[in-house]
Amino acid sequence: MYRGEELWPEAIAEDMVFREVSDRKAIRTYPDLPPNLYESFLRTAERLPGKTAVVDHYGRAYTYEDLQKKTEVFSSWLFHTFGVCRGSHVAVMLYNSVEFCVAFLALNRLGAVMVPLPTKYRPGEVRSLTEKSDVESVICDEQFKEYMEEHLPVCVVPAGNRGYGLAEFTVSEPECLPENPVNMSDPALLVFTSGTTSRSKGVVIRNYNIMHAIVSYERTLGIRQEDRSIIPIPIYLITGLVAVFGLMMHVGGTVYLHRFFDAVRVLEDMKKHEITFFHASPTVFSLLLNHTESFRELPSLRMFACGSSNMPPGKIKRLKRWLPDCEFRTVYGLTETTSPATVFPVDAGESPFLGASGIPIPGLEFQIVNPDGTEVPDGTLGEILVRGSNITSAYYKLETGAIRDGWLCTGDIGYFNEQGYLYIVDRKKDMINRGGEKVCSFDVENELLNLEGVEEAAVVGIPDELYGEVPAAVVRLKEGSGWSEQRLQEILKKRIAGYKVPVRILSVDAIPVTENMKTDKRYIREFLKADQEGDNKR
Repeated sequence: MYRGEELWPEAIAEDMVFREVSDRKAIRTYPDLPPNLYESFLRTAERLPGKTAVVDHYGRAYTYEDLQKKTEVFSSWLFHTFGVCRGSHVAVMLYNSVEFCVAFLALNRLGAVMVPLPTKYRPGEVRSLTEKSDVESVICDEQFKEYMEEHLPVCVVPAGNRGYGLAEFTVSEPECLPENPVNMSDPALLVFTSGTTSRSKGVVIRNYNIMHAIVSYERTLGIRQEDRSIIPIPIYLITGLVAVFGLMMHVGGTVYLHRFFDAVRVLEDMKKHEITFFHASPTVFSLLLNHTESFRELPSLRMFACGSSNMPPGKIKRLKRWLPDCEFRTVYGLTETTSPATVFPVDAGESPFLGASGIPIPGLEFQIVNPDGTEVPDGTLGEILVRGSNITSAYYKLETGAIRDGWLCTGDIGYFNEQGYLYIVDRKKDMINRGGEKVCSFDVENELLNLEGVEEAAVVGIPDELYGEVPAAVVRLKEGSGWSEQRLQEILKKRIAGYKVPVRILSVDAIPVTENMKTDKRYIREFLKADQEGDNKR
């Protein structure tokens, strides 16, 4: 078993204390942990009232004082008009905007539970989530109004609004609010998992989960009020909510919001606004790497952080060649871990442990177990289990067996080395069982990515009559690379065992991704199965 506070320097973890919480006996956390995000933001606003907190997609800047005033006014409106109070479930379906930021802070101010709704969802999907989560009211952009059930009160942000879209939602006496009622054990978020490998589950995230995650990021990554960051992926994802927005509001940094992802615009804004810290997924970094010739230098950047899924070591080396003075930190986490579970303690690109996901953050415990639940020695593969201060204690109205005695069974396969670094090998459900031979999709993907001209790769298992399932792959090739499916297979046979070589390697223009820019393996699997069935018919 590895405990995070035993692996970090004294300055980061030595002062930790036990705090009582209602949904479990106690948590080990930081002594100065704010009780909730709004209180953390309020402390920053009092300390730095005139500093820019958020800059929206259209370049409009809002100071911490601006944001605080708007939050108080909107909180009052929600309280007096919709009756939003401690424990209320309120859905939010907004694009990246200052309105989203205000709504998030206002709901936390009132002690309500925010249910983020993906803006790419269709009406049926949205209604399914609102029903699952017992939503009582909704805040949404105008184009999503028709998605909502008629019985739900809806606060609509006007379409095409180039001013502050919540300005009309005021009451005569905005000061008439209860004192901040939020307990650190109160639920703050109900976030549904992407469901790329299983059905979507509602993760209950409490205030202490959020604040422990935020302070862990602050301490382990050394984030400070001088930092500036961009959120180019949907802000409602756990990375946007906690690892960037919540973090910046806590330390007193500045956030630039992009309504949608555009690699060139991200790089332009990095240069223009002297961005210092950028947290994204491997897919986002892959897309940025396509434009390095046009952006040879970004001198303000001091740190990249990468989470959501494994970052191939070859990609990290490319990033380091591009920006050698920018630290690269890998982060491993899930929605259930409120983002960080492990953080690389130094520049991964300069470390002998390149390829690892980092070490456990303070306040978390890890163990690797075999199928019968027995802990295995260092270097031995098994399922990753984690428990601690920013780990959810439950799913919403759902018993899955994934949380046992406080331990979250992640479904990820990995191992620890003797230094306490965690290596992620595969998702449990992405581990391909070819007639009893186990194939780690991540290993095969790395072999493909090591080939010159292969820009992206994804490997999944598809059905096979003889072996049960076999590996298959999609790749995005550099223009003019000259690779054919047969040639790729021939090269792989020289590098890895024959049973690991994908039976199909299809070239695609783009690797499909999910809402949070993860590789969409469920879609890829269905795509390759359809291709396989087409071949069988021919």
